[in-house]
Amino acid sequence: MGTHGPIPKRSEERRRRNKDEGPGLVQAPSGPPTDLPDLPEPDELWHPIARDWYLSLRESGQAVFYQPSDWAVARYAAELMSRGLSSDRPPNGQFVAALDSVMARLLSTEGDRRRARIELERKPAVQQAPAGVTAIADYRAAIGG
Repeated sequence: MGTHGPIPKRSEERRRRNKDEGPGLVQAPSGPPTDLPDLPEPDELWHPIARDWYLSLRESGQAVFYQPSDWAVARYAAELMSRGLSSDRPPNGQFVAALDSVMARLLSTEGDRRRARIELERKPAVQQAPAGVTAIADYRAAIGG
């Protein structure tokens, strides 16, 4: 797994770049990988949150690094999550911590990926073209200025 301590900043947010930080940064495209293996569908009896989490892994960029054993761990985590969410008893702290640990090993959150020195490329934000001068004149005319 990655390092302990605070979550590192994304590479474009860092100021200093002269310090060797250990293993190199790996970048991968965000979004679903194109070459996913045939994966078992989520169990119909799973809690909806567990099913959604399992299916979200298929759509996530870190799935490009998953091997068949990782998908088996993901199914195991979804089963645990489903049992915990479907239980009549309140969640046990040890159970939640263990489930969180399994999910962290699957690099489920951005913080987990940063600690492992993996960054998913963000899609550029769609920028609107600035309003032209004629539009500003039209606005002024509309408000009586």
